Amino acid sequence: MVSRRHFFRSAGVATAAVAAATVSRVAMSALPEPVLQDKPDTMPPLVPATGRPYNPVVTLNGWTLPWRMNQGVKEFHLVAEPVVREMAPGLKAHLWGYNGQSPGPTIEVVEGDRVRIFVTNKLPEHTSVHWHGQRLPNGMDGVAGLNQPAIQPGKTFVYEFTARRPGTFMYHPHADEMVQMAMGMMGCWITHPRQKHPLIDEVDRDFVFLLNAYDIDPGAYTPKIMTMLEFNLWGWNSRVFPGIDPLVVRQHDKVRVRVGNLTMTNHPIHLHGHEFTVTGTDGGAVPKSARWPEVTTDVAVGQMRQIEFVADEPGDWAFHCHKSHHTMNAMGHQVPTMIGVDHQSIARQITELIPGYMVMGESGMADMAKMQMPLPENTVPMMTGDGPMGSVEMGGMFSMLKVRRDQKPGDYSDPGWYAHPQGSVAHEWTGVPPAEVRGPPAGGPTMPASRMPAEEIEVQVRKPSGHAGH
Repeated sequence: MVSRRHFFRSAGVATAAVAAATVSRVAMSALPEPVLQDKPDTMPPLVPATGRPYNPVVTLNGWTLPWRMNQGVKEFHLVAEPVVREMAPGLKAHLWGYNGQSPGPTIEVVEGDRVRIFVTNKLPEHTSVHWHGQRLPNGMDGVAGLNQPAIQPGKTFVYEFTARRPGTFMYHPHADEMVQMAMGMMGCWITHPRQKHPLIDEVDRDFVFLLNAYDIDPGAYTPKIMTMLEFNLWGWNSRVFPGIDPLVVRQHDKVRVRVGNLTMTNHPIHLHGHEFTVTGTDGGAVPKSARWPEVTTDVAVGQMRQIEFVADEPGDWAFHCHKSHHTMNAMGHQVPTMIGVDHQSIARQITELIPGYMVMGESGMADMAKMQMPLPENTVPMMTGDGPMGSVEMGGMFSMLKVRRDQKPGDYSDPGWYAHPQGSVAHEWTGVPPAEVRGPPAGGPTMPASRMPAEEIEVQVRKPSGHAGH
């Protein structure tokens, strides 16, 4: 984490920087120091040193923005600027974000806090910040042209309001929104309850991240902002597997995971090995009578979902979006299907002429995990990531919940791969094969005679081994 001092000492500049709020000369004599972060790692939770105490969150592959207390007001400084985000080893993107990262840092406050956020614009165009889901004065809502003038390049605006209700929220621009959000401008906001809340349980571990979608051609660095549907990189906090850190917990921990979606499609987020309940949205805590057990929850566009569970099953459990194309990297939408066609020799020759050329493997997409062809610059294989027993053949929105009995409280370091108890791993059967059961049951055909084909149709299929069959 890097800090730098950035003072506006001119009273005229300071006064011009204020938008829809009155701030004392003492507050504006020196803005809070903008704290920057250029590492893509998951940073430790920021335990509050000032202000009301709370149990902090852990931002997956991200961090929490520090603040200063100024006469009872919690002050933050966001810097909107171009950033370079490492999405995975070997893949970097030129994005727009806040304080050196995209998404920007998580902001954590407590219900009832008076909050003052300075926003400095270092983008090449104007911007604003909308505090998604917050109850606040209309002039602080951040819709440029409607609630405030846009923040011009080089200017600093200030937002000030009281965090009125606990929950999980987001922040993002409401100026040239299509471009700026497509470039990665977004962040999380957590408002912790001021006191024990009947609908908000205390948890041992509390994670948060945002869902992202980018269209970046292999070999390129900047997203194509006009893309509406055919994105090729799906990430969590602008990271793609195997670059997404695992969620590390201690066995029997009560775990909360908060997921926000500012992409252009929904994402069914699925957890293996455990059941959870949806306990909150960006609209607030869900009444207990409205909760039910799930293993997948759909997070629609513009929504937050907060899930909770007890991590009582040890192991390395997959945690991912259940849309199959969202667990792939650098997906080419014009890739032809070549199942059953031996194309490897010709593909190598084509790649020498067209570095970005790639096709589906003869036997299926699993071939892509091996990537026998050379990759273009600044990209990663479609399916990648090695586990303890071979290729995981995943990418994009995929990570793991790592549950360990001996993980220490507050320890988020990766414990390595799970050591399975003897006899608890699926394995090849070498005994006598079970008898095959063929044909319809004793009661007769399962398909009505009226729907059965009049004559038998033979279909010729080329198998990857080169033999024909039917």
